[in-house]
Amino acid sequence: MRTIKYLALLTAATVVFSLGAFAKDFQSGKFDLTQPARVGTTTLQPGHYRAEWNGPDNALNVAIISHGKTVATAHGHLKEMPNKSPYTAVTLKNRGNHTQQVDEIDFDHQSEALVLAGA
Repeated sequence: MRTIKYLALLTAATVVFSLGAFAKDFQSGKFDLTQPARVGTTTLQPGHYRAEWNGPDNALNVAIISHGKTVATAHGHLKEMPNKSPYTAVTLKNRGNHTQQVDEIDFDHQSEALVLAGA
């Protein structure tokens, strides 16, 4: 009886620890835009968004999600920051013609920033 308990406990522990192997291979973070800004070829309106990215740190595929749908895609890379960001911040770059492009997103309490290509 004791052997069965230990076997069951060992099996449960194996399942719990192996769940990490099935985790999604992407990272994500939420951010807000307070003015229209471009990501890739898409102009996003002010609102709440989530960025999801995957791939190697220097060649990421980035998807911008709103209400469960991908609304923009871009390429980017992660930039190591000297300190964790105290809050989420979006850095915009002026493209001329009164348009702004999302250049970088620093996520709350993270030490890496998401830098979008084409900015």
